[in-house]
Amino acid sequence: MTPIAFSLRGTGTSLPGKKVSSAALDRELGKPDGWLEANCGVRERFVCEAETQDELAASAARDALAEAGIAPSAIDLLIFASAVPKYSIPITAPLIARHLGIPAGHCSTLDVNSTCLSFLSGFDMATLMIAAGRHRCALVVSSEMASRALPWQTDPATAGLFGDGAAAAVLVRPEPDSASHVRAVRFEVHHEGYEACSLASGGTGIDFAREPERFAAGRFFQMNGRDLFKLTASKFPGFVDELLKGAGWTRESVDLVVPHQASPFALTHLVKRCGFPRDKVIDIVATHGNQVAASIPTALHLARHQQRISRGSRVILLGTSAGVSFGGMAIEI
Repeated sequence: MTPIAFSLRGTGTSLPGKKVSSAALDRELGKPDGWLEANCGVRERFVCEAETQDELAASAARDALAEAGIAPSAIDLLIFASAVPKYSIPITAPLIARHLGIPAGHCSTLDVNSTCLSFLSGFDMATLMIAAGRHRCALVVSSEMASRALPWQTDPATAGLFGDGAAAAVLVRPEPDSASHVRAVRFEVHHEGYEACSLASGGTGIDFAREPERFAAGRFFQMNGRDLFKLTASKFPGFVDELLKGAGWTRESVDLVVPHQASPFALTHLVKRCGFPRDKVIDIVATHGNQVAASIPTALHLARHQQRISRGSRVILLGTSAGVSFGGMAIEI
């Protein structure tokens, strides 16, 4: 593909005030000490209490804008990229624009949902629109409140994987001497795994008036981890091969891998099966949990602020999502 030029001017994150350890949850669940961490691998996660999803999003966006040195009024494209919105209708992006004080009529807004890959989809869309001359300054923000729909009573090991949080990125049209480039983008779907992950209620699939008990059951997240693992193990290494081929890179030439933080076991599998050295893979899942679409931008922000990304770095953003879809971007900073 033709490289796509952009400039990543700023990133930001926002976490709820409450941190919950797996040890505390063991006591609440009546489990032996160490049970939850042993079964899900997550030591602690952040959980919303008073915070709302849109407030978290706006807080992360303000951090990104402050780092970028850009006023909210300069944003002409705002993409809310998350698995679950505040409401089915209307979309969430206009509410975030209002929180930020972006003047009415100054900004295009849209929501993008490809579950855990939503940030990658939004990032891809923003860079394309900037390159096409449609927009000059884009804000991509992901915010998730997974804690609202976790199956603690029926599947606590799955529930223990998740955490809440938000992250954002500001992308602008670059100056010729300061451009970063998207070298390759790849998304592919393996729909034989469509039923492996679901949050069934809230769409058109279940009619609350006709099936209230099924609707109530469908408000909790469900996951068949065994089926997901088998599908990912067989298909994902080949997907990574094709992404690298598209960029013209080798595994050895990649400086950093920023993956979706699906689970500690998934990251271990990524390192083992995909051939990346462990020290080149950003791993924050034990202390943040799986933040759904906010995982990748949170990890990206922390990598930047830990100075693990610098000018010229070759970075891969990589993940999987319900559906089942794989996604990746090869970026030269």
